Amino acid sequence: QVQLVESGGGLVQAGGSLRLSCAASGIIISINDMAWYRQAPGKQRELVAGIRSGGSPNYADSVKGRFTISKYAENTVFLQMNSLRSEDTAVYYCNADIRTNWDRPSNIYWGQGTQVTVSS
Repeated sequence: QVQLVESGGGLVQAGGSLRLSCAASGIIISINDMAWYRQAPGKQRELVAGIRSGGSPNYADSVKGRFTISKYAENTVFLQMNSLRSEDTAVYYCNADIRTNWDRPSNIYWGQGTQVTVSS
């Protein structure tokens, strides 16, 4: 059983910073991609930033220059969020493409989500 556990959300004023963390645990053979998505009330879930194993990160245009995604020890991903705006308010979800069995392809796993609220 694989789990993605997120932390670091909260309430912050516009212009402030937050750092989200996500750690994958369980029986893991390899992790291909890790990413952060977000979903604001009444909107679809959208990709915020992603990072491939050994690859370069990619960002949504709306967060380029403000957010930074990074990995630690292959099973942990961070999202450093600076210069936060009210429109960044959303539930942020960790996402990972994880292989747990040598005989089966990888699967996508999701964290439970962490609320980020930016007050203007």
